[in-house]
Amino acid sequence: MTPSLDAREFQVRMQRLDQLLDEVEVSADPACAARVREIVQAILDLHGTGLERILGHLDDGGEPGAAILEACARDEIVSGLLLLHGLHPDGLDERVARALEQVRPALKSHGGNVELLDVRDGVVYLRLEGNCHGCPSSAATMKTTIEEAILAHAPEVVSIEVQGLNVRPTTPDGRALVELSAL
Repeated sequence: MTPSLDAREFQVRMQRLDQLLDEVEVSADPACAARVREIVQAILDLHGTGLERILGHLDDGGEPGAAILEACARDEIVSGLLLLHGLHPDGLDERVARALEQVRPALKSHGGNVELLDVRDGVVYLRLEGNCHGCPSSAATMKTTIEEAILAHAPEVVSIEVQGLNVRPTTPDGRALVELSAL
């Protein structure tokens, strides 16, 4: 049995696989590149069929099977495989909400928060709230953190629309800074 990978190592290996496939696309002759694509698709189809059958067995397993499926849906690596094959048991709304719950503690530690307004037609609508005492770049950091989490849980999201977060620059003790404009 192969040693277990953590989520970070799994991502590194997936990125390397993408890189290798890109290299084949640009360096190989068109017939060879087409053959490599065909091989990769055949492997994906075989794995997808196997995963689909496993999910069917879990579904047939009643409550114990449902508990295992729930654990699989929460596992970063297994969840990614289920998403890749269009087999994830959780809907888009649920996965986006889970991503926001994952980042919410970090946002709150910096005086911020996020509210999910809607998910419609692959677009996630959010409202950012709060103030990050003394770090005016925090709005961009918060937005990036949220976007990365959402796309990790829901790669099919086509865009993320963000409202709010009127961050005013502050001093480290929380007093507002006055911005001067040139005359």
